[in-house]
Amino acid sequence: MIPAYSIDPDRQYHIQVAKGEVGRYVLLPGDPKRCAKIAKYFDDPVLIADSREYITYTGTVDGVKVSVTSTGIGGPSAAIALEELTNCGADTFIRVGTCGGMQEEVLSGDLVIASGAIRMDGTSREYAPPEYPAVGDYEILKALEEAADNLGMRHHVGVVHCKDAFYGQHNPELLPQSEVLLQKWDAYLRLGCLASEMESATLFIVGGYRKVRTGTVLLTMANQTRAKMGLPNPIVHDTDGAIRTAIEAVRVLIRKDSAK
Repeated sequence: MIPAYSIDPDRQYHIQVAKGEVGRYVLLPGDPKRCAKIAKYFDDPVLIADSREYITYTGTVDGVKVSVTSTGIGGPSAAIALEELTNCGADTFIRVGTCGGMQEEVLSGDLVIASGAIRMDGTSREYAPPEYPAVGDYEILKALEEAADNLGMRHHVGVVHCKDAFYGQHNPELLPQSEVLLQKWDAYLRLGCLASEMESATLFIVGGYRKVRTGTVLLTMANQTRAKMGLPNPIVHDTDGAIRTAIEAVRVLIRKDSAK
């Protein structure tokens, strides 16, 4: 394993990974601690690098090299991970994360597969003008749907909301821009936005710029809308269903890519 912050021109500065050390397919959790949990689903996983918020393991799935790299919280660090992993040769990325449900029918423990994302982040604005949409790769979207169906996972497919300020979602009434935040949140609800998270918009936009495939599957931890309505709303932390769905989606993609 390469020590953090080593200066090596052959390694990407932040993630400390070199070409050939990651597979074409990379899973992207936010939480570094989730990497080891995901790597257990690989055959022969090896810890490649541990640098800042970026932990990388590489192993195989169905005989094909696959990796996992954590991105940390939010768009800026996610963009760095995607840029540097792409420099190392990866071209297919699935975010495996968590979210807060927004629609009443999105229950705690449900999976949300993002078809697109509302760009309330700041990072994507440095890559694309605001009118350009953040959408995931269609092949990954189909693979995630197929995987969720195969595993019998309750899931929803649609648009997610991405922000930079966590407390802009959870305590908007306390912030100086409360009126704007609350008006926009109401609009997103009325438009059918499924859930709120922090990375997909950036990954979709940066992935489009770098000409790589990106997708997202999320565990719904809880739902503010249901809480406000007095409906059952337990907090769920177990990400195993989202992880298994992402691994199964990689298997689907490997089969389809091999057949091309």
